[in-house]
Amino acid sequence: MRRIHAEEITRRVAEAVVEACIRLPDEVCAHLKRAQEEEISQLGQKALGILLENADLAQKEGLPICQDTGIVVVFVELGEDVEVKDLYAAINKGVAEGYEKGRLRKSVADPLTRKNTGTNTPAIIHVRLVPGDRLRLYILPKGCGSENMSRLAMLPPAEGEEGIKRFVIETVSLAGANPCPPVTVGVGIGGTFEKAALLAKWALCRPIGEPARRRDVAMLEADILKQINRLGIGPLGFGGRTTALAVHIETFPSHIASLPVAVNLQCHAARLTRLEF
Repeated sequence: MRRIHAEEITRRVAEAVVEACIRLPDEVCAHLKRAQEEEISQLGQKALGILLENADLAQKEGLPICQDTGIVVVFVELGEDVEVKDLYAAINKGVAEGYEKGRLRKSVADPLTRKNTGTNTPAIIHVRLVPGDRLRLYILPKGCGSENMSRLAMLPPAEGEEGIKRFVIETVSLAGANPCPPVTVGVGIGGTFEKAALLAKWALCRPIGEPARRRDVAMLEADILKQINRLGIGPLGFGGRTTALAVHIETFPSHIASLPVAVNLQCHAARLTRLEF
């Protein structure tokens, strides 16, 4: 049994949340650059150039990419041969320390009184047991301009793939410029009401543009992406062919009478850090 101390988790989480908020992952920047090269709209090209310049300045100056530094979502893969005490407390302490030391905006509030917690905690933490002696954390600070545009539907199974496509594309169309496109589209298909939503969020932790392992799912991702980019919304809503950078789909078996589909949108600032212990 391998022991990981809570203090180490706290320290690295604190560093990771700051890094996530000031440094866009390399693969995201690469996709934005490619989109700028391929964009036919002059306004769209200009908007993508501004986004890239903003990301570069944020990294150089150590400043947040966006004023909305998000609510922190953490996916935990906990090895069955790992011993960790107070995991939730260690993660939340790290989030609080990172947002304080990094001077990041604290945006978490009570849902009814709207009183700010003052620490940007509690984080949204999902834990999954996996074989082995490693601990992996996927840290996703989620801004709510995109989060608020997410939707879930319980479709009749007869709707099939065409129904799934219609719902996902409709969701992006209704969102328009609100989620600060070009977006990454996380889609969860199957399971139950809550499982589909969790799958859609988890899909955003995949390296951007990496296709699904299942060939039929990867083909569905490519088809939906193509149709989304025909909507003409474009970068930041200024028009063009780059409304989405990627569509990521995760699936799970569902009841024969049910076809849950959830869509979780991520803005152009697809912030994510991955930690391994």
